[in-house]
Amino acid sequence: MSVKSAGAEMCSLYSKTNQLEYLWQADPAVWARHAPILFPIVGKLKNNSYHYQGTNYTLPQHGFARDMEFRCVEQNETQLLFELVDDETTFKVYPFHFSLIVGYELREQTLLISYTVFNPANVPMYYSIGAHPGFNCPLIPGEQMEDYTLTIAPATTLQCSSLQDGLLSGNTYDVPLQNQVLQLSPALFANDALVMLNRQVDKISMASGKSGHGLELTSAGWPCYGIWSKKGNEKFLCLEPWQGVADSISSDGDLTGKPFIHQLAPLQTEVFTHSIRLF
Repeated sequence: MSVKSAGAEMCSLYSKTNQLEYLWQADPAVWARHAPILFPIVGKLKNNSYHYQGTNYTLPQHGFARDMEFRCVEQNETQLLFELVDDETTFKVYPFHFSLIVGYELREQTLLISYTVFNPANVPMYYSIGAHPGFNCPLIPGEQMEDYTLTIAPATTLQCSSLQDGLLSGNTYDVPLQNQVLQLSPALFANDALVMLNRQVDKISMASGKSGHGLELTSAGWPCYGIWSKKGNEKFLCLEPWQGVADSISSDGDLTGKPFIHQLAPLQTEVFTHSIRLF
């Protein structure tokens, strides 16, 4: 495992046992990121803006954390901790004080990832947070994306929210599963990501039908989920547990009323975890 301080972004997840690199290597000609952390929003805001207590603010899709420098606060053979705190730059676009600690811990073939959000102020803090790891798909030369399946629990059918220019359109469609299995294909992402709300996904296993290699991402209790690959791409797949979601096309821009927004009380902490097991 390798993590860079820029964005506290994981940039390698290599299995010595299987001699495979599992993480997408950020080819700039395709998608120039590995596994960005989404904070303090997930997805896109309507008109890239929101308002809070009578003031308008602008934020890019997925927020600013992925493009900021984190400070490494702990490092040993199996664990890394990185911290991001508010500063004058963040306060201009996000009027809250915060501490975000991102943790990585290796346990044999499993990586545990944690996000710890602390509100140091005496007023409530509103935020969303999410993971956006991209994985090589296929993992092995000579294979294709179509050789891979996703096994998804607990859903038997995925109810997906349609997107319109990156925003929730208000419409849904069903993606049926065969015994909780979804056959992968680039065609799945012709109309952007598959977006699932209301805790449909606790665990996803991505596996090759040829080599048997793959991974299992567990994120029990996370309310929202995205599965995405760039349109026309056949090289990587993103599995994204979210504590939040994009605005809808009918959003009024009020941050406090944003779907799935977290309200963190003064001097309180929330911790969110997920894990990636390689096989």
